[in-house]
Amino acid sequence: MAKAAPEEQLRLLDLQALDSTLNLLLRQAASARSNPALGSVAGRVAEVDGELVRAETELGDLERELTRAEDEVQSVVTRLERDEKRLGSGTGSSKDLTALQHEVVSLTRRRSDLEDVELDVMERVETARSTRAEVQERTDAVRAELRGLEEARDAELADIEARRTRVQAQRDELASTFDAGLLGLYERILARRGVGAARLFHGKSEGSGMELSPGDLRDISGAAPDDVVLCPDSGCILVRSADWGNQQP
Repeated sequence: MAKAAPEEQLRLLDLQALDSTLNLLLRQAASARSNPALGSVAGRVAEVDGELVRAETELGDLERELTRAEDEVQSVVTRLERDEKRLGSGTGSSKDLTALQHEVVSLTRRRSDLEDVELDVMERVETARSTRAEVQERTDAVRAELRGLEEARDAELADIEARRTRVQAQRDELASTFDAGLLGLYERILARRGVGAARLFHGKSEGSGMELSPGDLRDISGAAPDDVVLCPDSGCILVRSADWGNQQP
């Protein structure tokens, strides 16, 4: 059985308190990183990003269609202006002028049809632009929400890391004051069990939270004050206080 002065064993509780704090900070950091709100908002960002891509693609297609419609109208207008100028000059044979008149009528009708198409595409472009603007606004809002959550997470993690650094330094300083054998035993138990040392108080192990059996208490009664005893349930070092074996009233 390992040996350590009772006051040395008592100081293990201070070390355990620091290790418990480090473990708590580790869990808090993991919780901050896995915040479900981050995943939820990130999913919404992906959704609105997809909507924005579709809205921009549709708008781009319609703007190209509008450009083609405008070019077609302009082409007809150019021909129509040329023919009207020739017709107005009165030059050419009667047959040529008659054919030119027919072409002007045909081009005027064609211009009207193309302008109707152009107007329809313009209206669809305006609708697509409004849709894209609305999706862009929602995308910006969701992205801003995600940035806010990420900034809050990063600030929380920075605070946790600052506290962890301070506690780790305190822990390292305290650990350096222990006998190597006792510290090694404590750290092996801590690694396996999650708790290296706990108080035995009024017959109850604070490592397991359980009342020890009369038989276990008798065995501990037979141990010397400098004997290092272990909790039969949790396996941690049991640090005995002055009234460790007295039952609570």
